Amino acid sequence: MKQSFFTVKDNIALTHDIMKMTLLGDTGDITSPGQFVNILLDGMYLRRPISVNDAEEDTLTLIYKIVGKGTEKMSKMGAGEELDILTGLGNGYDTKKSGGRPLLIGGGVGVPPLYMLAKQLIGEGKDVTVILGFRSARDVFYKDEFEALGAKVCVTTEDGSAGIKGFVTNAFDFAGDYTYTYCCGPEPMLRAVYNASKTSGQYSFEERMGCGFGACMGCSCKTLYGNKRICKDGPVLEKEEIVWEK
Repeated sequence: MKQSFFTVKDNIALTHDIMKMTLLGDTGDITSPGQFVNILLDGMYLRRPISVNDAEEDTLTLIYKIVGKGTEKMSKMGAGEELDILTGLGNGYDTKKSGGRPLLIGGGVGVPPLYMLAKQLIGEGKDVTVILGFRSARDVFYKDEFEALGAKVCVTTEDGSAGIKGFVTNAFDFAGDYTYTYCCGPEPMLRAVYNASKTSGQYSFEERMGCGFGACMGCSCKTLYGNKRICKDGPVLEKEEIVWEK
């Protein structure tokens, strides 16, 4: 974990409530896709955890949803403003287990961290398929960006206004014969993928956090190997260790 100051390069809207912020600063502690950063905002007691969308040399890209006072404050920031950010938080995805045809599944704000993962997998010569799940056509983002990397992309929407009507599991036929599953999204989606997938995989959990680096124990969850902290031991967990609470 490292505390650094980043400068906002730009901050643009992707949809009606999804923003993309590009920052300049030290990204050296971001070592794998699936990690997150923790952002200090003026007037806010707790930092805001945001998944890393991409990190290159001195450029950090974050995609976030406006859901409360903190993210609303972020959405109004402009070029040249500074943010105090903790980087290198959480464990990321392990690409060594992917096999040759990994399937990436993201729902809503679970989509952003899969971009850096897809980029790394494709750079390793893997044949990547991506399923992106949204509520409606107005919520869809980053389809073109995944395709530009060279991934095969399928979009699902709950109301059928774009792509396949239904949930991400309704698009599994599109994936064909996949070798491994990576996913990120709300817990009901993760459960559905867990039950529907034919392979092992890695699941990134969304959880409310206090400190963001394992000190407060506020985001603990049960696994087959005992309690784990989503912020420190996660957010990525192996399929085989997950224990679903009833």
